[in-house]
Amino acid sequence: MLLGFDIGGTKCAVVLGNNIEEDKIQIIDKEVVATNKPVYEMIDLLFATAENLLSKQGVSNQNITGIGISCGGPLSSKQGIILSPPNLPGWHEIPIVEMAEKKFGKHVLLQNDANACAVAEWKFGAGKGYNNLIFLTFGTGMGAGLILDGKLYSGTTDLAGEVGHLRLADNGPVGFGKAGSFEGFCSGGGIAQLAQTEARKNLQMGKKLSFCKSLDDLPNLSAKIVAEAAYNGDAVAIEIYKTCGRYLGRGLSLLIDILNPELIIMGSIYGRAKELIEPYMNEVLEMEAISQSYKACKIVAAGLSENIGDMAALSLAVMSKE
Repeated sequence: MLLGFDIGGTKCAVVLGNNIEEDKIQIIDKEVVATNKPVYEMIDLLFATAENLLSKQGVSNQNITGIGISCGGPLSSKQGIILSPPNLPGWHEIPIVEMAEKKFGKHVLLQNDANACAVAEWKFGAGKGYNNLIFLTFGTGMGAGLILDGKLYSGTTDLAGEVGHLRLADNGPVGFGKAGSFEGFCSGGGIAQLAQTEARKNLQMGKKLSFCKSLDDLPNLSAKIVAEAAYNGDAVAIEIYKTCGRYLGRGLSLLIDILNPELIIMGSIYGRAKELIEPYMNEVLEMEAISQSYKACKIVAAGLSENIGDMAALSLAVMSKE
């Protein structure tokens, strides 16, 4: 039995699974909890949730073959420490691996969520059969997992792939502590900021919006709300996703030029809003990226779809046995 923890800024999941074949993981059970408690209370809740799931399935700690923890970075997989993820305030230098190993008596593997998702897609999803691929989270934040020459590349200090910190413009929405960053333009939080700016501007000019009726609604705007409005034909919402798509193309051009991958896989928002993003992303890629590299690179949505976070944690649990 595999045990996985997917720790996110909005919610966390505890997952049980089985590695039934070399290239297939079966999810047995899972439970989702909101990330709404102080860090050590949250970890206690996650461990208690895991114990409840194990008990529910009639499984003891002895039956666990591996434990994986996927979490937003930055972190140190070598030291097993969560360092200070921007989407997890208060999670500073948390020795999560030591705590989990003490609790369950099994070897635990920690990786940032982008690396974990890259491994999951490479082994079990859209990346099967490729040796050079990039996975982009494109969810609450924007991070990359890199599979280069058939190996996970994590860099000198475990911080390779922090592409959300790249500056794409002098000004713009803030992501990863930097205005105009890749994460600022291409993440759930960034799209919400773009929407707040555009909605405020339009409302103050007396224009009506389908996705934001008044200034009081600004704090509640999200990438999902704006996407729904765009799919329903709202011109301002469509323009927000055009902006996101163009900056996505700019960011991908840098990655393609530097790393020359065979495949780029994108999760979450890309899969749900591909039609709103892809045409404008491709326009910029055709102008900005080296032609031969761009033509050699496929860009796809995550093959594991909405299960990718669960599969990422379980993929680390498989690796923890190796």
